[in-house]
Amino acid sequence: MVLKTTVRSVGKVVDNAVNKSIDPAIEQAAALIRGGEVVAFPTETVYGLGGDATNDAAIKRIFAAKGRPADNPLIVHVASVEEAADYTRDIPLLARELMDAFWPGPLTIILPHNGTLSPLVTAGLDTVGLRMPAHPVARQLIAATGRPLAAPSSNRSGRPSPTEAAHVLDDLNGRIPMILDGGSAGVGLESTVVEVIGQTVMVLRPGGVTLEELRQVSSDVVVDPALSIAKEAPRSPGMKYTHYAPEVPLFLVEGELDALKQAIEEAKLDGARTGALVVDEWLGLSGADQEVTLGKRVDLHAIGRELYRALREFKARDVDILFTCTFPDDHLGGAIMNRLTKASEGIQKSDA
Repeated sequence: MVLKTTVRSVGKVVDNAVNKSIDPAIEQAAALIRGGEVVAFPTETVYGLGGDATNDAAIKRIFAAKGRPADNPLIVHVASVEEAADYTRDIPLLARELMDAFWPGPLTIILPHNGTLSPLVTAGLDTVGLRMPAHPVARQLIAATGRPLAAPSSNRSGRPSPTEAAHVLDDLNGRIPMILDGGSAGVGLESTVVEVIGQTVMVLRPGGVTLEELRQVSSDVVVDPALSIAKEAPRSPGMKYTHYAPEVPLFLVEGELDALKQAIEEAKLDGARTGALVVDEWLGLSGADQEVTLGKRVDLHAIGRELYRALREFKARDVDILFTCTFPDDHLGGAIMNRLTKASEGIQKSDA
């Protein structure tokens, strides 16, 4: 069914503890969600596509709008630690310590659920990923609906995640009734997903909270080796399917500017129209037909914030092939490389 998609801008959101008023756009969105509909809304990571996590019909609408495989579990957004306890059998001490350190914020914690959520949310697993977002619009929307919100990124499955309302409209216009426009996302990469196993923090998806930050809470932080095993049932979004892909083939080039220039030159000799994602320091130097900058090479937070916007800049009618360099795998670079690897056709090594 084709819907009329309305974009509603949200004014300045104030703390509900001080001012009980709610923006009319948020009230309208909450009413739609309570009625079983789905609404796109801003979080500090990317825009989410929210529906009542206890309503099977709403969850089916999320999957249908995105074209998302039904075996890919959804993250559930809550308004507080106390609300998280309403949907879980147990919250271990270490999980509570992570909540105290990083909630509200870009951290999703996998916990055993108690059966009160729609089974479609969990894809048949006995666990669910819970997150308390930091964005004031997201938090007011959750509070106004009075429901936990299942909310994957609000893009067509496989496409770059949206960091602006315009990106959502590009992908989901006519598929959902409403988009709450709260401006650009501040982080630009999805949340880190972790599972607590005994005294170990297992990272299932790198994201806005880095390994180094997690290690300030727990000395035992490891990355799940299943992250790269496609045949296993995913315990977290981002573990199985191709994600984040631009409209044209993307290749990662290992090395510095000379390596990137060599890869682009070889593609141009084959007659390809080339595009490049470059850092500010390399702008105008790659030799590509089109360039989009990500920010300064040393500013990984800026690169993470700009990555999905930049991937959406390139259209198939303008370039045939897209290149970018690799980044260090520590700090936020781990999440950036995870997204680029899943978006790309592979890594090219160069003699340059």
